[in-house]
Amino acid sequence: MKIKKENMAVKMEAPGTVLRNQEGFGELTVAYGELPAGTDLTPFLKGLSHDSCHCKHWGYIFEGAMRVIYDDGKEELLEEGDAYYLPPGHTVKVEKNVKIFEFSPTKEYSEVLTHVGRKMAEMSH
Repeated sequence: MKIKKENMAVKMEAPGTVLRNQEGFGELTVAYGELPAGTDLTPFLKGLSHDSCHCKHWGYIFEGAMRVIYDDGKEELLEEGDAYYLPPGHTVKVEKNVKIFEFSPTKEYSEVLTHVGRKMAEMSH
């Protein structure tokens, strides 16, 4: 099974931001994202357990850099060329415009994405 990023459905779009994803890769959803420097996902995760993402992600950074902050307070800088695994219990701050591919368990990913969408709608009013 394969898919080109251009053929994935756009799930979120804003200036400098695009999130595309496709379910059905086994138990996983594949996602492609572009996020601008300064993006902080923390406010959008408020209300989830520990106010953080409870979904695991496996990914690769094609461009840019993002800082991952884990529930235990540890931080990790992920940069261009890095393959990564994020366990449940994290948030992300983009340090340099980033382009990533991620694979995540569909159920948990969908829960987090739905929550983030609700938070974005609330904050835009």
